[in-house]
Amino acid sequence: MRHTTPDYTSLSEVHQSVDTSKKIGWRRVLSFFGPAYLVSVGYMDPGNWATDLAGGSKFGYTLIWVLLMSNMMALLLQSMSARLGIVRGRDLAQANRETYPKYINISFYVLAEIAIAATDLAEILGMAIGIQLLTGLPLIWGVALTVLDTFLFLFLQRFGIRKMEAFIISLVAIIGLSFLAEILMAKPLVGEVIKGFIPSIPNDEALYIAIGIIGATVMPHNLYLHSALVQTRKIKRDNEGIKRMLKLNFIDSAIALNLAFFVNAFILILAATVFFKTGLTEVAEIKEAHRLLEPMLGSKWAPTLFAIALIASGQSSTITGTLAGQIIMEGYLHLRINPLVRRLMTRLIAIVPAVLVILINGEENIDQLLIFSQVILSLQLGFAIIPLIHFTSDKKKMGAFAIKPIIIILASLVAAILIYLNLKMVNDQVASFFNTSTSIILKIGIIFGCVAYVGLLIVAIAYPMMNKEKEKELRIHPEAKGLSEINIPTYKSIAVALDFSENDYKLIAHALGQGNKESNYIMIHVVESPASRIIGQDTDDMESRIDQERLDLYVSELKSKGYNAIASLGFNGRVKEIVRLVKENKAEILVIGAHGHSGIKDVVYGETVNSVRHEVKIPVLVVNL
Repeated sequence: MRHTTPDYTSLSEVHQSVDTSKKIGWRRVLSFFGPAYLVSVGYMDPGNWATDLAGGSKFGYTLIWVLLMSNMMALLLQSMSARLGIVRGRDLAQANRETYPKYINISFYVLAEIAIAATDLAEILGMAIGIQLLTGLPLIWGVALTVLDTFLFLFLQRFGIRKMEAFIISLVAIIGLSFLAEILMAKPLVGEVIKGFIPSIPNDEALYIAIGIIGATVMPHNLYLHSALVQTRKIKRDNEGIKRMLKLNFIDSAIALNLAFFVNAFILILAATVFFKTGLTEVAEIKEAHRLLEPMLGSKWAPTLFAIALIASGQSSTITGTLAGQIIMEGYLHLRINPLVRRLMTRLIAIVPAVLVILINGEENIDQLLIFSQVILSLQLGFAIIPLIHFTSDKKKMGAFAIKPIIIILASLVAAILIYLNLKMVNDQVASFFNTSTSIILKIGIIFGCVAYVGLLIVAIAYPMMNKEKEKELRIHPEAKGLSEINIPTYKSIAVALDFSENDYKLIAHALGQGNKESNYIMIHVVESPASRIIGQDTDDMESRIDQERLDLYVSELKSKGYNAIASLGFNGRVKEIVRLVKENKAEILVIGAHGHSGIKDVVYGETVNSVRHEVKIPVLVVNL
């Protein structure tokens, strides 16, 4: 294995992969556009549908102003997030890691992962419901099928960030056009819609839905995501280049987030026009809305377009949720894992509550679970917004690009409103629970959770201000040291894992390059015949005999050239046997070949190299074949 220092740049596989300097004219302007569209899909995911439908059917056009306010909040906060990434070259998770102490960062990380899981839960349920509405498949089977979109993410990732952005934009177009068609069928009265922009909250239920709308619109994982996605653009790191990037990114964000606002508004207006105006004020479920669209609008296309848009919404959101999860894990923990494993972990964590709710309560409470997931998101917002304000207002690190006092005031006001609404909602829910529950243990647990929540908010606000001079530097690489006392290793025992292909001599040549004629070379091969799988080392079939002869031939050739060599044959289980033989022969270095499999082939062929290098405690030289 080549020993290199891990690179902890945001989304390192696509970091600065779009070179904006090589484009001219409109092509150059368009090369900056894209990150905000990946962010915008989080503002129109299936969780929004549940809250928008509930708000429209129960309260008509009354809560449209909440959507508009949320969109304005989103534009402000996303622009700040992008500014952090563009100016400092940090995503929000990395900036937190370099500022807050370890125990606070762990808390932030756990809360961010909860937000990702809540987001993924909404996407799973939305896609499953869309599949059911379109095909009639039972909901639990639709939930299971959502695991397969993991492979779509891997497929898209191979083509680069621009292709992924194009795919997401096409899904956004499907969602937008579908609802535009629905609105044209519904024919709402424009005058009544405009009245919905006058702020009002009729009752506590409307407040709960309004908070859900805010949680569904301004999502914490999007703040992490945007600060990393803007770093996929390679720009000139001078004042002019940064100013241009900030300006074009703001335009990109304004267009993308306004498209998301119109989609959410279309859903709420559709629910208000078709259901609230006709007295169907209890239609807050996606499936019920789908069922009633055809008779209410008089078109068989209405429910079909609704289901297609729902699937497109879930699919687009799940891709960006995966990217956000990767950013959060790498930024906080400096832990980089296989994207497939990361995606499966996130998806399976979100699938469990969905499956449990379906199995225990059936499919009736799914929409309540969707709304609950958005409220959970809203509770996490403060822990993303407060640090973001600190970082982007820091003149020492942002220089001339620190946000202006008026923006600090507006962002602080947004944070205050969101935190107040969350605390009020929590207080109301806790008061209701305390009046009805007799469980002392649960009450103590809730009190402890509330105190911890408030305490963490206070720390998030106060710590950066109290420790500005003590902030630790985030090192992407360890501090450079001189090479005056470098120790060059001499390997006395070198193992070579052979696969009996035309590449064997290449592997042996690299092994010889690591030692000398005083070194011992261990030729390793693993027999994987059917007999070896059953009886292991006692195998004496034709394949094992031929393999032994091949190893003996290599050993003989090496000895004829003056090298010391032995043959070591393993049986059944390539990884396990290579590790065993390396340890038994006390090898000091292992030479192994890599065939360049990736994506789906990695799953099919297995990741022998990665599995072996994690099991052995010696250097591993990987030779690309």
